[in-house]
Amino acid sequence: MSQRVVVGMSGGVDSSVAACLLLEQGYEVAGVTMQLWQEGASRIQKENDGCCGLTAAEEARRVAEQLGIRHFVMDFSEEFQTHVIDYFAEEYRNGRTPNPCIACNRYVKWEALLRRSMELGADFIATGHYARVIRRPNGRYALQKSVTAAKDQTYALYRLTQEQLSRTIMPVGEYEKEAVRKRAEEAGLLVAHKSDSMEICFVPDGGYASFIERETGVKDEPGNFVDVYGNVLGVHKGITHYTIGQRKGLGLAMGHPVFVTEIRPETREVVIGEGEDVFQRTLRADHLNFMSVPEFDGEVRAVAKIRYNHRGDDCVVRMLNHDTAEVVFDRPQRAVTPGQAVVFYDGDVVMGGGTIMRENFLE
Repeated sequence: MSQRVVVGMSGGVDSSVAACLLLEQGYEVAGVTMQLWQEGASRIQKENDGCCGLTAAEEARRVAEQLGIRHFVMDFSEEFQTHVIDYFAEEYRNGRTPNPCIACNRYVKWEALLRRSMELGADFIATGHYARVIRRPNGRYALQKSVTAAKDQTYALYRLTQEQLSRTIMPVGEYEKEAVRKRAEEAGLLVAHKSDSMEICFVPDGGYASFIERETGVKDEPGNFVDVYGNVLGVHKGITHYTIGQRKGLGLAMGHPVFVTEIRPETREVVIGEGEDVFQRTLRADHLNFMSVPEFDGEVRAVAKIRYNHRGDDCVVRMLNHDTAEVVFDRPQRAVTPGQAVVFYDGDVVMGGGTIMRENFLE
């Protein structure tokens, strides 16, 4: 009897090809599109064409029909609201820069989808992410970078648990992006030439501050731009408008480029500094999740990434307690941002990661 796999289908080329590949490998495949928005949020759905858009379910249904597989729409709007939207707004209002894709992957695209799929009798879930699930010699499951470095998505998946990884298949991680599009063309899939979605799906215009204001019903209050000594340099629009390392859109006439180096929600101050002030070698992270290794004592050498498009750099990861680590880079890193993830790699395998803490800037 064939093993059953539920594929999370967003209506894009990657998840569509994932379903196609699994069929070729002999799995019994069903497609699921996740409904992420509650009633009343149709405006946002209509404004974007990504995995949150109204078109996603229809395009996924048509692809499933082409492939001859069953297709379902599952309502995960409650989980999405709690673990993604509420988290996103709260982090910005607390002076941190969240990564909603990481939260969505962990709690919606995996935890909720896996639970619902197991209830339907599935053996595995699958997605169109560019990553590979492997089993290490120590018996632990881990993520390995995809074949195509330019599309690798392991950074955004570091929070997946051992149980989730053990029941996950990522077929397109073995392919270059061009090869995935070619497979879609060969299969005659109607989404073969659909463009990739790059923005945060629920804020397609990039207007984070206005989205948070609409979502929470609380208007962000202005505050002071200050230098590192506390001298007032001007008035800002509200802390949700800014992130560490930001240069553009500050509205300060300083005569030379300046950058956001710290955000202080307690006093509503945004600290402004020079280019060199944006670099640091040390950070601390909490909410740790380990993959290829169990929790460890002491320290270990690794390569760490501090944002999705960061190339990664050599460092020492030192455990301070069971859920806090100190990361010391060999070279200073630009714009270490509280709320973002730091992910540790051993070669091309994810060791684990955590959330960058604000305490780095208060020492």
